[in-house]
Amino acid sequence: MLLNENLDQWPHLNELVQCYKADWVKDETKYGHYETVASSSFQSQIFEGPDTDIETEMHLASARHSKTEDATNDDIPSTSGRHIPETGSYISSSKSLNMEMETRVTICIVVFSSFTFTCIGLLELKPSDRISIMGIVHAHFGESPLPAYEPVFDWENERSLIFGQRTPEALPTQHKSGLNITVKVLSLSFQAGLVEPFYGTICLYNRERREKLSEDFCFRVLPTDLQDANVSSEHRGVFSLDTPSASVCLLVQLEKPATEEGGVTPSVYSRKEPVHLTEREKQKLQVWSRIMPYRESFAWAIIPLFDNNNVASAGGAASPSSPLTPSISASSSQDSVLEPLSKNNLDGKLAQYSSRSSVVVEISNLNKVKESYTEESLQDPKRKMHKPVKGILRLEIEKLHATNVDADNISEGGSVINDPNDVSGRFAEAAYAKNLGNGLDGLRNGNLKCNLGDQKESHRNGSNLIAESHLDYCNDDFQAFDFRMMTRSEPFLQLFHCLYVYPLTVTLSRKRNLFIRVELRKDDADIRKQPLEAIYPRDPGQAPQKWAHTQIASGARMACYHDEIKICLPALLTLQHHLLFTFFHIDLQTKLEAPKSVVVGYAALPLSTHIQLQSDLSLPILRELIPHYLQDSGKERLDYLEDGKNVFRLRLRLCSSLFPVNERIRDFFLEYDRHTLRTSPPWGSELLEAINSLKNVESTALLQFLQPILNMLLHLIGDGGETLQVAAFRAMVNILTRVQQESSDGAERNRFLVNHVDYAFDDFGGRQAPVYPGLSTVWGSLARSKAKGYRVGPVYDDVLAMAWFFLELIVKSMALEQSCLFDHNLPIGEDIPPLQLKEGVFRCVMQLYDCLLTEVHERCKKGMSLAKRLNSSLAFFCYDLLSIIEPRQVFELIICDHDLFVEMPGRDPSDRNYLSSVLIQEIFLTLDHDDVSQRAKAARILVVLMCKHEFDSRYQKPDDKLYIAQLYFPLIGQILDEMPVFYNLNAVEKREVLIVILQIIRNLDDASLVKAWQQSIARTGLFFKLLEECLVHFEHKRPADSMLMSCSSRSPDGEGPTSPKYSDRLSPTINTYLSEASRQEVRPQGTPENGYLWHRVSPQLSSPNQPYSLREALAQAQSSRIGSTSRALRESLHPILRQKLELWEENLSTAVSLQVLEMTEKFSVAAASHSIATDYGKLDCITSILMGLFSRSQPLAFWKAFFPVFNNIFNLHGATLMARENDRFLKQVAFHLLRLAVFRNDSIRRRAVIGLQILVRNSFYYFTHTTRLRVMLMITLSELMSDVQVTQMRSDGSLEESGEARRLRKSLEEMADEGRSIELLKDCGLSGNALEAIPEGSTDNRWSWLEVKHLSESLIQALDAGLEHALLASVMTTDRYAAAESFYKLAMAYAPVPDLHIMWLLHLCDAHQEMQSWAEAAQCAVAVAGVIMQALVGRNDAVWSREHVASLRKICPMVSSAVTAEASAAEVEGYGASKLTVDSAVKYLQLANKLFAQAELYHFCASILELIIPVYKSRRAYGQLAKCHTSLTNIYESILEQESSPIPFIDATYYRVGFYGDRFGKLDRKEYVYREPRDVRLGDIMEKLSHIYESRMDGNHTLHIIPDSRQVNAEELQPGVCYLQITAVDPVMEDEDLGSRRERIFSLSTGTIRARVFDRFLFDTPFTKNGKTQGGLEDQWKRRTVLQTEGSFPALVNRLLVFRSESLEFSPVENAIGMIETRTAALRNELEEPRSSEGDQLPRLQSLQRILQGSVAVQVNSGVLSVCTAFLSGEPANRLRSQELQQLIAALLEFMAVCKRAIRVSWFITDDKFRKYQIPSRAVKNAADLISTLPGNWDGGLTRMIFAVV
Repeated sequence: MLLNENLDQWPHLNELVQCYKADWVKDETKYGHYETVASSSFQSQIFEGPDTDIETEMHLASARHSKTEDATNDDIPSTSGRHIPETGSYISSSKSLNMEMETRVTICIVVFSSFTFTCIGLLELKPSDRISIMGIVHAHFGESPLPAYEPVFDWENERSLIFGQRTPEALPTQHKSGLNITVKVLSLSFQAGLVEPFYGTICLYNRERREKLSEDFCFRVLPTDLQDANVSSEHRGVFSLDTPSASVCLLVQLEKPATEEGGVTPSVYSRKEPVHLTEREKQKLQVWSRIMPYRESFAWAIIPLFDNNNVASAGGAASPSSPLTPSISASSSQDSVLEPLSKNNLDGKLAQYSSRSSVVVEISNLNKVKESYTEESLQDPKRKMHKPVKGILRLEIEKLHATNVDADNISEGGSVINDPNDVSGRFAEAAYAKNLGNGLDGLRNGNLKCNLGDQKESHRNGSNLIAESHLDYCNDDFQAFDFRMMTRSEPFLQLFHCLYVYPLTVTLSRKRNLFIRVELRKDDADIRKQPLEAIYPRDPGQAPQKWAHTQIASGARMACYHDEIKICLPALLTLQHHLLFTFFHIDLQTKLEAPKSVVVGYAALPLSTHIQLQSDLSLPILRELIPHYLQDSGKERLDYLEDGKNVFRLRLRLCSSLFPVNERIRDFFLEYDRHTLRTSPPWGSELLEAINSLKNVESTALLQFLQPILNMLLHLIGDGGETLQVAAFRAMVNILTRVQQESSDGAERNRFLVNHVDYAFDDFGGRQAPVYPGLSTVWGSLARSKAKGYRVGPVYDDVLAMAWFFLELIVKSMALEQSCLFDHNLPIGEDIPPLQLKEGVFRCVMQLYDCLLTEVHERCKKGMSLAKRLNSSLAFFCYDLLSIIEPRQVFELIICDHDLFVEMPGRDPSDRNYLSSVLIQEIFLTLDHDDVSQRAKAARILVVLMCKHEFDSRYQKPDDKLYIAQLYFPLIGQILDEMPVFYNLNAVEKREVLIVILQIIRNLDDASLVKAWQQSIARTGLFFKLLEECLVHFEHKRPADSMLMSCSSRSPDGEGPTSPKYSDRLSPTINTYLSEASRQEVRPQGTPENGYLWHRVSPQLSSPNQPYSLREALAQAQSSRIGSTSRALRESLHPILRQKLELWEENLSTAVSLQVLEMTEKFSVAAASHSIATDYGKLDCITSILMGLFSRSQPLAFWKAFFPVFNNIFNLHGATLMARENDRFLKQVAFHLLRLAVFRNDSIRRRAVIGLQILVRNSFYYFTHTTRLRVMLMITLSELMSDVQVTQMRSDGSLEESGEARRLRKSLEEMADEGRSIELLKDCGLSGNALEAIPEGSTDNRWSWLEVKHLSESLIQALDAGLEHALLASVMTTDRYAAAESFYKLAMAYAPVPDLHIMWLLHLCDAHQEMQSWAEAAQCAVAVAGVIMQALVGRNDAVWSREHVASLRKICPMVSSAVTAEASAAEVEGYGASKLTVDSAVKYLQLANKLFAQAELYHFCASILELIIPVYKSRRAYGQLAKCHTSLTNIYESILEQESSPIPFIDATYYRVGFYGDRFGKLDRKEYVYREPRDVRLGDIMEKLSHIYESRMDGNHTLHIIPDSRQVNAEELQPGVCYLQITAVDPVMEDEDLGSRRERIFSLSTGTIRARVFDRFLFDTPFTKNGKTQGGLEDQWKRRTVLQTEGSFPALVNRLLVFRSESLEFSPVENAIGMIETRTAALRNELEEPRSSEGDQLPRLQSLQRILQGSVAVQVNSGVLSVCTAFLSGEPANRLRSQELQQLIAALLEFMAVCKRAIRVSWFITDDKFRKYQIPSRAVKNAADLISTLPGNWDGGLTRMIFAVV
């Protein structure tokens, strides 16, 4: 191209070219740079799930995942779904930390004023000075909590939260819009066929303003033998868009060879018939196209890119990477092509090319043109239109995702290298591949700060200024120049110097076939001289051309054109440079030779006078050219067409970064050249005026040429005189202030200025002296003038405001000089030595620093903002100087004792670093600040420091981590000294401080920890209080956390006082991340009523290949404002995002818990050696932490690590932890182990079993038995049963055992399973002998599997009792018998625990009282009193003895000696025998006395009162004794009354009930004896039991009552029917002969009332052996059934199970003998029974006559007469054996003798007037009947005897 002139005579041009051409020079270590370590991926934590075994599900999921080959990287759990970038790139990635931990001391400028200091740098870490701590390196239990706390840690965001932090800018590039569109021509086809070449252009066009937005992209389509032709070139056009707009479209214009006059016209492409070209037409077109070099307009089309309805959402929707629709047909008018593209997410930067998500557009109705046109007239409604072309133009339109691809991928000719897979790699490699143009080499070692950056991009369409350095670029794609670049307010960063020429119209008086040739000429001296080669070619890859031609306007008086001609301008325009337009007419007829053009005229345009950004001009046309046609002197000789009118109209558009349009800038450039070349006066008044005029330059022009202007002013400051220095400095301050204010993006450091000082400024490439001496001098002079009180004007405030820029500029100038001095002479691998400033320069720097520091103090009194900024700038200034100049000069500069900043060998790490002490002290003071924002800032600084240490790859060795931990460990000491400071922090600040504490102690060695624990017991306790706070503030409460947790977690939202709200639980870094990501969250129109946002996510979320990352989860959580609870916020997330978020929370909580567990184990080991200060009596530190860990929801990973630690702690401290002082702890441990034993997750459940066995092992080891542990487990099991849902509903509405109960039973069974013990131990990481309980010095193993089995069975019994009680919940009110039994079973199951035992007995007592079962209720009260008496007797703590207990057992046999041994073991905190007193025993004895009295069982009352009397005697309570004796008197009188009653006393009735049927459940095929009140008859109990059990029948079962008492064979019963057999039974006395054949008539049985305690019952069943239902006495047999129950009545329940049943059968004669003997015994008993009153020895008349009435004078049956009739006459008498006959006769004789006596006594005691009505008169008749029935052969003696009786 055209830069052949020598630029030395134009210094400003040289400066401009160097500014655009030179490579970036970036200070690599300014912001810090290091290689970050890859964050460990998050693992899915396995918690106890609500529905299934989550662990099994995870294994299945991982198995499926391993088979999936196309899984994306985001499928892998990671910290945020992000990918760790490759190291080595000099560009600071947003995923890495950009502040490096320098190997030098970082200076903190601390201004001790009214505001809290800002810590800028980090502390020194010198590997060479670190002291290696010798010792064992312990493996950590889990990952570090810090990476889990900061999964998306980003230094760029973190530094923005801290005032004064400077942030780097990305590599500066010319503005790239957020949306790039590529267009590729696929094919052009016509129905008529394609036989001639077609040409076309495509550009971005605003159809509303009728304005071109970009230059043209040219293409051509060449014909082939096929109907459809292929594009001859595969290149694409790339267009940039600022924002989507409905008015922005693609303008496509087609051209073809000019039409031959009389030849084939373009109408053939739009005609209906014939459709195809004829062969003649084809031949003519082919021949003509070869000889016609010129073109004409053919057709055009407008392709809208965005619909009006979709503009708002374009680029702002939520779903990234949505693919384009494969094919969309677009018209040329209103159809939107890129509407599918608008669904993509844009973030304001250009990303890498997407994977070919393109749209194929078929333009089917091209608008054919009839005449030539201009682009403005395309949409004119008056324009003549022709028929549409019958053809299709196929385009491939693709949207490019935003990335900075253009720095290395844009060629000189406007091409962009589009490799979607290699863009980022090539871009990163270029960072170190290119060299500085000033002779500096690239990076040679890690200590060189000044590294060249990426070579700056050239202009898309190139320039000859740098063409030679870009010969290797490809020409595949064409990047269309964006004309809006010239109007943007941003600096030019690339060299472009072009002029676009648009001929518009030529108006002549006659029609011509006119076209125009355009050329650039250097002068007008010689018209035969060739023009400059400055025209860009239309075809890519060709050399610049001398001229360019427009289209032909055929047969028009006013020729219109729409051609675009691009001209490369020379670097310096002279007055002679001009454009020459030549107008030609051409004959379009076919002749023997090719058509020749004829010159019509010329037009010339001087560029120096007409060049502007955009200008429309009109020129006259010359007939001929003559030499010097531009000069005014020759204009009289010129001849013009059309009378010299301006008939030629054209448009110019200047696009140049060399030629400023602004006149003031051009004047400054001119004066700068004159001053540099020394052609101006020495005082330079014109230059001063030009410098001052820069203040008035329009802001856009100023910004566009900002970098060269600043470089020129710096040049003047560096080597100008004092006057020029001051003027240039003031102008520079003014420019900087304007840039900061007018182009502010809200940052403290304007990005344009940051880019200049970081990248563009290279201190003139070593061509001139460094800038920093002059800049320091002029600034220091101004500062000293201000300090002396001189008036310096408002510019000084601006200088202070922009101090950061000048200070950073000074530092970079020094760094560049340092590199120039030492780089070439430095051996490889050595550090660059520090720069020694000259004395004068250093004095200026020191004076400047003093003045600025003084200003900080002064400004603090006026306002904080400027003082803060200036303080930060000074701090960074010192920080930067430390890595460049001699450190001693820096120390001298900040006036500080050198020794304080040097590590002192041999001292404690906490004292070795002065800065660490200052930092810790200042941060701790700030944590106690009243300002909440200051506290938050201090806490954040700590976390950021820790993160930077943790993520730096240089400090990953254990020694490095130890050194860092020792450096910060004093902070923990300060917190322990001032715990109120910590407690006053809010939840977020506490989390920040706690995560830092965990990070410190994680990397600390054991020796340092032990030293910290040795100071005092209180201090050690506070240390573990902090660990407890960690568990509280990092607890992860899953939404599915159900029962089994503490009560506070059962609230619906889990929002307890210790659980901060969802948003507060996030770390501040994540909250910042949310804010950034949520900016993309634009709420769409018509948000649904429920307010849920997650449905806005793309449907692609359902695809496993499109997972969303934690970033989006956090963004949606933050942007959601639904409700205030964590549940509402979580439910607002998409399920996949919610899963990502929970994954992060789970890992954070797990990491914290594991770290706390690790500290606990270390403390346990240290405490075992008694080398620390703690409470060895209870070990509160250990117990509190273990309880905190147990009581929170923990994942499987934690439990795997926990139980080996748990076992180790008990091995070391079992004696203390198992002692009574730790009862509360042990009970809680037992509770949580049983809770874990219920878990669905089998891995956790089995570990809980091992935990229980560890407790059992310690119980054996220290106590040789498990008695006390059994009590404790009973207690905790009772508490757990109130939390665990042991039942669940069946489909039919009934209850059944739940899974929780089954799993708990399984765990308790496995606890006693000796066979699986070894396997469980190994699974839990314990040795096989972990359960051995062998004391020291012994070989005996105290472990007893038999006792463990007994313990397991006891617990299972309690579980089953509770389960049965729960299953009866629905029938508790109807089936009182079952309810009482359930209470009884609970009482018996919890018998080892007196409190629980008594509680359930009292429940049972209340139930009996509701049923009015007074005797059973009294027994419950006796049982309670017995439990208390047993405990008191066992403690020798009462007036009772074992004899008293034995007497009580006679009343209630349940009172046994088993409780005595466990009474002392039951002394557990909150439970136990300590509550059992004499008074409580007396209270329950009195209750039993009252209830027995209601049951009229007075003999029990007497026994109970006899137990109460010793208590009152011992207390000498004579009043109470009197009452007791009075009660005894009343009781004995009641007993006497019962005995004297003529009707024997019956206290109850008894019934045998048999159950047969599967609907009875456990009652099936069992028999019970029921004890009912004495007024309950057989019909009553039948009705009662029928009512109870009919409700349990379903539609398939019915209830039936067996009407008799015969034996039942269950196998013969009808299926589907449930049977009840109810039989009245009689109790059996203790001394009763059950084998007696006598009839058992209880009313006739006599004797005094004894203790009515029965456990045997009988009933008689008559039957015959001949099959008849009934028969005579001679056929009637009798079966006597004796039942024995489990226990005796009255009992604790109303019914007792029959466990033994015996039967006896009696023959008919034995029945008869028994009947007679029964009556004989009754009469004798009445005659011989003594009377109650003295001297009253006579029988009672009424009872005697009643018995005689039933024995002799029978009315209902014949009695003895019937026996005689049945057995002593006829055939039955012959069947009797002689022995039986003799027994019968003997019974009759005895009966007669007793009757004789009874009749006499009755006659004697009966009054005379009633004797005739008494028995003897009737007895005579009966005796006669009896004699008449006797057989004739009977002995007469017997007959006489009977008469004698009568």
